[in-house]
This record gives sequence, C-alpha cells and structure tokens, in this order.
Amino acid sequence: MARTPSNMLPLGTIAPEFYLKDTYSSHSFSFADLKGKKGTLVMFICNHCPFVHHVIDEVVMIANDYHVQGLGIIAISSNDIVNYPQDAPELMQDFAMKHRFEFPYLFDATQEVAKAYDAACTPDFYLFDNQNKLVYRGQLDDSRPGNGIPLSGSDLRSAIDGVIYNRSINPNQKPSLGCNIKWS
Repeated sequence: MARTPSNMLPLGTIAPEFYLKDTYSSHSFSFADLKGKKGTLVMFICNHCPFVHHVIDEVVMIANDYHVQGLGIIAISSNDIVNYPQDAPELMQDFAMKHRFEFPYLFDATQEVAKAYDAACTPDFYLFDNQNKLVYRGQLDDSRPGNGIPLSGSDLRSAIDGVIYNRSINPNQKPSLGCNIKWS
C-alpha cells in the first residue's frame, strides 16, 4: 500500500475545466455543469484503494450533508485501467451503487484531468468557492487505515463550512495521503 501525499495545488487556482463521462448515468459533464451555487468539491478516488475504502462512508455522508446546501460534488477516477482493471468504468458504476453515491463518478480515461489538477493520490480533495477558486486541498482528517484515529471528516468539513457560510479557511492545510494515481 503506497503512501503518496497530495501535491498541494496552489490556493487561488481556478478549477480546471473538463468534460468526462459519468459511469453511473452514462452522460458526460463539464465542471461548469456540476459546480454548486456555493462551491464545488472535486475528489479523485478509485475503486480499489484501501485509503478510499477507509474514508468512503464519511465522504458520502459529507456529500449528502452539503449537497443540499449548494455544494457541487464530483468524484473522478483517473487510474490506468489496463494495468488496474478493478478501476474500469463498469466497476466504478458498481462501486457508486454499492456506496449510494448521489453525485457523479466520472472516468478520466486520458488522465488529462488528473494532470490538470496535479492530483497525486486517492483520495485527493479539492474545494473551490463560488468563483471557482481553490480554497482547500488536502486531507479529509487525520484518520488513516490502521492508525486508530476515528473518521470525522473534520478538516474537509471545516473548509466546506467556510465556503458555505462565508468564513475564513485556514491556509495551513495538511496534504491528503493515499495510493498513488496509477499512471499509464
């Protein structure tokens, strides 16, 4: 199990645009199609990563809690499916159904979107304000597989609260940690 940290894209970066297919609905969407009125959370995840499995229930709770408050939620998988067939789009659809995603789970077949976001690991979280400016990138919380710290989503929830309620967001942010993106 690789332990790769986020690259920490500079705060203030404008959300890179994309147009990707949703594995659940089979429709294609852009960032502009999916962005929220208050802000947008873009997550790089995959089906097989133990770090994603560790946090996925909390991620879905966060999505359910904040989507109704005007936050757009987007999950993207950019892994190479030739060498990692467990991350193929049809299995992404199964993963989304199993975990009851109520947000799109997009497939980045060319890996260009992951490169544009400078994504390094799964999970990797990017939070943009209502002007599409990056205000948070980093970890969900301090919990990791096997470290005994309970999941809370505290770091990401605090940042989302800042976006939703127009509060300041701590610029000292800890990188996420997970499996590396499986590059082609």
